[in-house]
Amino acid sequence: MGQSIGTLFGGNLNSLGGGTSITADEVTKNLSLNGLTAIVTGASSGLGKECARVLAKRGAYVILAARRVSVLEEVKALITAETPNAKVEIMPLDLCDMKSVHQFAEEYKRKNLPLNLLMNNGGIFAKHFTPTADGIEVMWMTHVVGHYALTMCLMDKLKETAAQSGVESRIVFTGSEAHRVAYEGGINFDALTDPSKYTAYQAYGQSKIGDILLAKMIGEQLKVLTNLCIPETLFIHVVDGDAILVN
Repeated sequence: MGQSIGTLFGGNLNSLGGGTSITADEVTKNLSLNGLTAIVTGASSGLGKECARVLAKRGAYVILAARRVSVLEEVKALITAETPNAKVEIMPLDLCDMKSVHQFAEEYKRKNLPLNLLMNNGGIFAKHFTPTADGIEVMWMTHVVGHYALTMCLMDKLKETAAQSGVESRIVFTGSEAHRVAYEGGINFDALTDPSKYTAYQAYGQSKIGDILLAKMIGEQLKVLTNLCIPETLFIHVVDGDAILVN
């Protein structure tokens, strides 16, 4: 869990023909994902957008999940412009809102689609303490609580798909090197609800520790193949000058 492409190939990216760097297109050039279905949260930008593009390009049926449906429409248009036969669907999802998470899962189940891959990627960076409607700090709610709730709501579907297809379903979490700069002593639960305890970068870091622990728990206790990846670089978009949508 958490291995880099370089680590997986003995630290030698040249073995993949990509020199010292490599793109998703190059990694997947001989891969067929026909017949597989994937949900990508945070598919409106950044890593989620790129993963959705390449998954669709390689034949997967891809569900684009994020809050901003208008942006997802633009992403879908870009994907189908590159891959006209791409199978892409948009479903709104707000990971900060438990009602939205449950509605998303129920709607997905009603579609009677399989689920081979759940990519828990959606993220946010809040420069100032920002509580959700439940009073919990927004980064922890998005990265940890929201993705945990979504995963558990779809767990039966993941296991059902694996049993019916004979192909193990997979859950992927997007981590961050920022987990190294969390609050001293680990997770500061007081900072989840108390603005006076809040420091933006440490709060972000501890939410990424939460993702690591969550991925480990799901893999070990629920016996589902779970990975956590840590991208080297991630571009971000500023929204309203305060909260930053990471992807």
